[in-house]
Order: sequence, then C-alpha cells, then structure tokens
Amino acid sequence: MSSEQAATDPVAQPSGTAPTPESSSGRGLSSRWFLLIAAVILVDIAAFILFPPFPKGGTPGQACSFPVCFIESTLHFPAPHTVLGPHAPPGLVTFTPSISDTLVTMWIVMAIVLTGAILMSRGGKLVPGRAQNVFEAVYEGLSDFGVGLAGPKARPYIPIFAAFFLLILFDNWVGLVPFVGRVDFLRAPSSDVNITIGLALVSFVIFHVEGFRHLGVGGYLGKFFPVYEFRHGIGAGFIAMFVGLIELMLEFVKPVTLSMRLFGNIYGGEVALGVITSLTIAIIPVGLIALELMLNAIQALIFSVLTLMFIVLAIESHHEEEGQIAEEAIDTIEGSEPSRLQPAH
Repeated sequence: MSSEQAATDPVAQPSGTAPTPESSSGRGLSSRWFLLIAAVILVDIAAFILFPPFPKGGTPGQACSFPVCFIESTLHFPAPHTVLGPHAPPGLVTFTPSISDTLVTMWIVMAIVLTGAILMSRGGKLVPGRAQNVFEAVYEGLSDFGVGLAGPKARPYIPIFAAFFLLILFDNWVGLVPFVGRVDFLRAPSSDVNITIGLALVSFVIFHVEGFRHLGVGGYLGKFFPVYEFRHGIGAGFIAMFVGLIELMLEFVKPVTLSMRLFGNIYGGEVALGVITSLTIAIIPVGLIALELMLNAIQALIFSVLTLMFIVLAIESHHEEEGQIAEEAIDTIEGSEPSRLQPAH
C-alpha cells in the first residue's frame, strides 16, 4: 500500500500501532460473552455429572431411561418437599407447619441479598467506590421508576417497592442455577404457590394498613361503604353501595392474582427449562436461560409495581386524581404483561 493510500484510507492502520479503544473494548465485550456462555455450558454439564437423573422414588445412581426418566426426574410437582418437620399431605397449598425446600432457599436468598446490600452501602462516602455506585444506581433507578409511575405520594414507599423487587428477582433467578431443583433442599421459592401467597398476603396487609393509617377507619371504610351517597337520593345511594361492595370483593382478589401470576410464570419457566435441559444437557438451555433471566425480572417488577400502585390507591380517596392515575397504570401493566400463564381476573 502506498503512502497516499494509507493517508486516505480511514480503515487502514500502520503496522505496529495499537488498536483503537473502540475496537479493543468491542473485542473484550464479545470475549466476555463467549466466556459467560462457555461457563454456563460447563456448569450445566457439571450439574448433570454430579447430580445425574434417577427414577422418582428411587436412589441416586439407579439406571434412568432416556428420555422419559430424564424428564420426570427434573420435574417437581408444585407441592414443596419437606426438609424439616411433618410431611405435608398432597396438595398445592399446604397448612402443615414444616420447613420446605423453597423456604430454605428463600432464607438463603434473603441472607445473600441483605449481606450484599449492607456491604455495598456500609460507610457511604462522598466519593463512592464501585460497590456504593452500583447500590446507589440501582436504588435511584428504582426510585425514579416508581415515582414516575405512581406519583410523588409513592416516594415514602420506594423502600418497600425496592425490597419486594430485589427479593423476588433473586428468588426467581436462583431457580436458573443448574443444581437448584436437583438437590432436595434447594428449589426456586417463587415456584411454590405457598411462598407467593405469603408474599401477596404481606403486600395485602401493607396497603390496607396504610389505607387505614392515612384515611382513618371511617374514611377508608367509606371507600367501600359510601353511605354518604344516600344524601343524593335513594337510587344514588344503592348504586354507590353496590359499586363499593364490588370494590371490596376485588380487594380480596388482589392477593390471589398477585400470587398466582408470579407462581404460574416461574413454575412454567422451571418446567420448560427442566425439560429442555434434560433432553439437550447443555447448549440449547443457554438461550432459554437468557430468556428466563428477562422474564423473571419482568415478573419481579410487575409484582413490586402492583404493590406500589395498590398502596397509592389505598391512601387516596375516590375524589383525588392520583388514585385514577394509579388505576390507569395498573390496567396498563396487567394488560401488557408478557405472561406465560395469565390467571383470570
């Protein structure tokens, strides 16, 4: 190549010169992705070798026929496995006081999330380090997102919103670790309807307590029993009471929809991932894991956003505009959700 061509060609570079930062960062990013995919494949293979499939009710190491036994060995029925205490009778929802595998896994996730949050936020500095930067960026992002959706009155409840999101997010993601579900005492907490019902009941208690605290007993019950409407006439009073009773019944539907939506999507993803992994061992599940990472994050966001919206609705009277904004946001979230199993409302 002549000196004139080298001067006019923007692509050509003199020999011996270092690559531009853009090209080196691009290669570094792509190499990291390849390393991550290779690591996932190796972990899948290691999980298959260390925890090989065996027939249901059998013992580890027992011969397992392909593909039926491989699939059945990776599938768990929705009922959790009892780790400590009396065994629960067969059924989706159990009332036996025992410690299940999903509960143990949830305690582990809670310990990891709390320890990580404490270590990343401990000793805050004006010039933060990398860990503090990550913690502040995540919290501020969630705060801006929540306030942008629910309005300024949602700001005091951002810690509740962020706590629900992070706990459910890691509860969902832990089920994507290859050996979780193959060990008796480890299983994704969100794939157990008892755990999701518990989370939904906590949410239910929070937004009703906040409603009573802000509006008072009379003001909050007046949203469901609007006897004051009778001063506008008998017909108006009966219509208002009928609408109020419908809203009261819908309040008890909220924890059902919150719990069943989360459980259905996470358990459905667990079944799909278990079947694909048992049939293909390593390579194809990498793509499914990437899809599940996104969908699980969306489910955690939906649960936490709806909890925040329900709190805003509870503390607002029917005459305030922000309550209508929250109702419209809830309709938008539930109508546009990319759900695998959408429960009937």
